[in-house]
Amino acid sequence: MIGRVSIAAGVVALAAAQPALAHSEDVPASRLGSAWDPAPTILVGAGVALLLFAQAFLRLRRRGRADHADWSRPLLFLLALTLGTLALVSPLDAVGDSYLLSGHMLQHVLIGDAAPALALVALRGPLLFFLLPSSMLRPLARAQSLRKLLAFLLRPVASLAVWMLVIAAWHVPAAYDYTLRHQTVHDLEHLSFILAGLLVWMQIIDPTRRHHLRVWQRIGYMVALFGAGAVLAGLLVYSSSPLYPAYAGGGARLLGITPLHDQQLAGIVMVTEQLLTLGLCGWFLLRAQASPRPVPVRRRLAPANLKHWASFEPAQTLRELLERVM
Repeated sequence: MIGRVSIAAGVVALAAAQPALAHSEDVPASRLGSAWDPAPTILVGAGVALLLFAQAFLRLRRRGRADHADWSRPLLFLLALTLGTLALVSPLDAVGDSYLLSGHMLQHVLIGDAAPALALVALRGPLLFFLLPSSMLRPLARAQSLRKLLAFLLRPVASLAVWMLVIAAWHVPAAYDYTLRHQTVHDLEHLSFILAGLLVWMQIIDPTRRHHLRVWQRIGYMVALFGAGAVLAGLLVYSSSPLYPAYAGGGARLLGITPLHDQQLAGIVMVTEQLLTLGLCGWFLLRAQASPRPVPVRRRLAPANLKHWASFEPAQTLRELLERVM
């Protein structure tokens, strides 16, 4: 159970960084450069996520495991938070909501793909197990419904199916335009992108070392992910007319981009971002697979009764869970 609860901890911390995604009235094009909207909930959520990461990072280093908490980790986590936060509070938000579908697509791939991937790379290994203090893990460990839900969602097929469903459902033109007119629904859309992104990247990066998928299976998983995204991108690029009424009217909108060209650009943005993130991840996986593996050195994280993080298996009782994280 430790892996599932740790995953829940990661989801809580990362999603907390973007809990309420501000959406304001249309901003005149002449004022877009100053259209920053630092919503307090976003900034507070990002701060909470940063504090949780900092305490996990320091706790692990104090236990003598700097090898699993080197200084590249905070840099990666900061980059993830920066990408996710700026996508929501910068002028990109106003551009995407009021002017360009391609701007909205860029926002979506940043918060739902690039940011979750970077955050999980930063948290991989024992660092994820320390993300929440044990006092916060106890109620999560007692939640039987949460444990069952996570057990289901963290199956590779289920994670991929949820991601496909979320992406497909929100990009139906009627649903997409509806979110632009209703703030609460818009917030839920963005939150669902973040959570779906975390699910599929959990399978690819495997930060808790569950080994549900071997390296070649993860490569295949990424190919399936790219293929699903390419279907949507292809619809946007090859459609002969604008699909989204909210962006279809008024001729050239911003920077002289017509609605049809904007829609095509949105498809290109999506497929390009996937090529970059999935391509880089695939390269690192194959490089690691080809490299000689060092002989593992078993070291204790804390007291004598605490096993090495790599041997963590799902705990069957709350006592086992707490012994492994305290």
